[in-house]
Amino acid sequence: MSKAFVRESEEDDDAPQRQPSRPPGKNYISPAGYARLKAELKQLVELERPEVVRTVSWAAKNGDRSENGDYLYGKKRLREIDRRVRFLIKRLEAAEVVDSAGRDTDQVFFGSTIKIQSKEGQKEITIVGTDETDTGKGRVSWISPIAKALLKAREGDRVTLHTPAGVESLEILEVRYDPID
Repeated sequence: MSKAFVRESEEDDDAPQRQPSRPPGKNYISPAGYARLKAELKQLVELERPEVVRTVSWAAKNGDRSENGDYLYGKKRLREIDRRVRFLIKRLEAAEVVDSAGRDTDQVFFGSTIKIQSKEGQKEITIVGTDETDTGKGRVSWISPIAKALLKAREGDRVTLHTPAGVESLEILEVRYDPID
């Protein structure tokens, strides 16, 4: 595993530390997922943050800041917004948009919706990016154990899934590439 920080000089403990410009690894994402992240970033930067800045500015003019709830809460909310904005910018910079909709193959790749038969019965899952996962909708990350087991398999294949509960055999009943919304 690579180090997150690289030292400029081993002798100088006060030397500034550099961080990689992009998070390590790929950040595959569907076009809809990318659009959602961009919309959230725009909402935070153009609407929420300016409103909170106005509230904090108004509250700061009201005197004692140590007991001023609007000021204290506003400053806390600004830190939360700024943290989320930094995170979103990094994720969007590292994003590799993959549009799999309409693909004509029976092989499992990113963006596919797979109908599988397991010992619990049939279920459908869609392989999506790490920022798009939603188990309630059957969306699993491409780096999850089940996705890793299914990737590159074909319709009709049986794959082995290793879980903490044990080993499970899954049969791939159908592979399709629907638009991810």
